[in-house]
Amino acid sequence: MKNIRSLRYALAAATVLGFGGNAFALDGNDLVAKINAGLQSAKLTPASVEVSGSTVTLKGVKVQPLEGASEGGAIGDVVLNNVEEDGSGGYTIEKAAFTNDGVTLTASDIALNNISIPGDVSKPSLDSMIFYETGHVGPAKIVKGGAEVLTLASTDFSMSKMDDNAGLEFEFGATGLKADLSKVEDPKAKETLEKIKLTSLDGEIHMAGSWETASGTIDLDSINVDFKDVGALSLAFNLSGYTLELVKSLQEQMKALESNPNKEAAQQAAGLAMMGLAQQLTFNSASISFDDASITSRVLDYVGSEQGMSGRQFAQSLKGMVPIMVAQLNIPDLQNAITEAVNTYLDDPKNLTISAEPEKGVPFPQIIGAAMGAPQTLPKVLGVTVTANDAD
Repeated sequence: MKNIRSLRYALAAATVLGFGGNAFALDGNDLVAKINAGLQSAKLTPASVEVSGSTVTLKGVKVQPLEGASEGGAIGDVVLNNVEEDGSGGYTIEKAAFTNDGVTLTASDIALNNISIPGDVSKPSLDSMIFYETGHVGPAKIVKGGAEVLTLASTDFSMSKMDDNAGLEFEFGATGLKADLSKVEDPKAKETLEKIKLTSLDGEIHMAGSWETASGTIDLDSINVDFKDVGALSLAFNLSGYTLELVKSLQEQMKALESNPNKEAAQQAAGLAMMGLAQQLTFNSASISFDDASITSRVLDYVGSEQGMSGRQFAQSLKGMVPIMVAQLNIPDLQNAITEAVNTYLDDPKNLTISAEPEKGVPFPQIIGAAMGAPQTLPKVLGVTVTANDAD
């Protein structure tokens, strides 16, 4: 578990270096102080700092959350290569590499490439944020009891700026994700996995999206998790109001939480502040869909056999119960659509999709109000639809 936490902190360090913001100087203590001044949710604590020409090495680095945990998670050494001034008080780094060895978990080639460190972080603009072009992690693996239970061939992520610094476009991909489920220790869970022929996972994850800073529109085109002989789960959403000003406000709240000695009071105040900031957000659309790759029929066969019937017979019995179960949700606007979609899917499992597309954006306070006062109206407020076996 210690080594698993180590990789998690290493990835966290890569993320905060990518999304924080501050100036940088080739002076050991000043270097660390300025990086920490711009990080949103954590700070780096190296055991020592070595500077050699344009290379800066942070030895024995720990990452400590701003909430004030007494000890940080060790991520090993961080090497910053080809650090240069950019002429405006900021710096560029060609590559940041993280090294971490472990027995339970190992990972190699953890790096961020072509990093830009701004000289002025006071203004809400993309130029005041640390930026990187590409990053990579892997291969990585988790070993338990002498056997590999999870392996990952590689993870790659990238960012690019839109024309006129209007926003960011980003992509993420993890390939060669394999898990050995035969090592599950719970006897009942292991038996179930064996009967539905799910003793291993082999798949990949991809994500793509953009952030337009003026309107604060985050358009997550897709998050796709696809496993062989199981299926693909896809998610997408679009919201607006997440502006650079909001980002700066969130950073200030995190720093206020760190500096307040009364952590309980600070967290309560931060919670109220976050609720206020959330009022600036607007929901535009979202969807979640599942494309079956035989897992549904295997589950129906297994559950049916437990009740002395075939998978087809069990599916038919489910179809009879769906209207009753949906009626208990008290969402009349969706009752017929859910029943029809589930019945269609059970007859021929292909895909199932839930979408929310209101005619115009819905402010978050309106959604919260509907959820608290009249939850049965939410499907209509958000424009929710449920369909099955849609054509590609």
